[in-house]
Amino acid sequence: IVFCRSLNKMNFITRFSALCLRKNKMQQRYRSSRRPAVPLGSRILTDPSKVFEHNMWDHMQWSQEEEQRAKDKAAENSLVKVQLEDQEILPEKEREQLKREEKSSEPIKINNTSNFLHKDFPGTFEKGKEYWGNSYGEDSTFVQGQIYSKKQAKSVTHNPQGKDCREKLGKLESFPGSSAAYRVLEVGCGAGNSVFPILKVLCNIPGTFLYCCDFASGAVDLVKSHSSYNSAWCFAFVHDVCDDALPYPFPDEILDVILLVFVLSAIHPDRMQRVVNRLAKLLKPGGMLLFRDYGRYDTSQLRFKKGHCLSENFYVRGDGTRVYFFTKDEVWSMFSLAGLTEVQNLVDRRLQVNRKKKVKMQRVWIQSKFQKPLLLSLSNPEETTKRYPYG
Repeated sequence: IVFCRSLNKMNFITRFSALCLRKNKMQQRYRSSRRPAVPLGSRILTDPSKVFEHNMWDHMQWSQEEEQRAKDKAAENSLVKVQLEDQEILPEKEREQLKREEKSSEPIKINNTSNFLHKDFPGTFEKGKEYWGNSYGEDSTFVQGQIYSKKQAKSVTHNPQGKDCREKLGKLESFPGSSAAYRVLEVGCGAGNSVFPILKVLCNIPGTFLYCCDFASGAVDLVKSHSSYNSAWCFAFVHDVCDDALPYPFPDEILDVILLVFVLSAIHPDRMQRVVNRLAKLLKPGGMLLFRDYGRYDTSQLRFKKGHCLSENFYVRGDGTRVYFFTKDEVWSMFSLAGLTEVQNLVDRRLQVNRKKKVKMQRVWIQSKFQKPLLLSLSNPEETTKRYPYG
């Protein structure tokens, strides 16, 4: 029985991950009237003369010349770094502390084999930016990796939902989704572009529950106000994953799946490992973390102009949000250090084209699945139930 349940669970994860990892950048493709739609990942360019027949081509292989050009372009736009005092709007005390740390340590450099350092540097979420204005005046301040007016910042730092989370931890027996047998968390849910397609699947599967969080309260409010939001299957809450002291509204080791899609790249590299470590604690043994994010030398990296580079492969956009471009070795290193084992870790290279302007764009993403090892023997269900009472 235990084996059959485990097999069914893995089959569900496989089907579920195929849906979830198409988030944001993998929206519905253009359908040619001359050719029927093909399954995602199977549109291969075999005839270069037909490159502008479709919007996207899968599994593109780069020539040595193309890869070298990409490296040269990234090196060129990284020559001029943003000065430390201009990188973040920090309180003067914290800024002085960062300067002292810089003087007393080697410069931080991230490469394919390096581990990420742990420092208190604010992280930034890419999502949620549309919910706050971008007119930065003297009345602006920097909170949780984003720029707010002082009035908005007060509501963020004194978040009543965060307070509710702390109070609920004292009553774990009644946390949202406590009766569920299968639980999913989407980190950085934004306005719910992935939440509601996922709920469409989960609402037909008894015993499932979806948690979704975002650091922007406006985003969470939009999710909750949606007609498809139902507290019987879903709990949306405000949360900053970079705040290690902020508890989740549920205990550790209860999640079957975590979605981390186009979120980690917006966090400062010095904080990434902490974030991954904390998320790994939320997974139950056998639980899966599904990851998708920007890969090294993606077109969006090569388009940056000089003066937008914060550190190696880490940039600031014009709207103030940050973005990092990963290699699969870096991703493997982070999740392995968090105690997760690799199930899938690949570079997804696609050729995206603008057929009207006849422009080609080499897109690069990292797509991965990492699993928390089963620590207890399945032959001792009583011990498992005692340690993991929530399933």
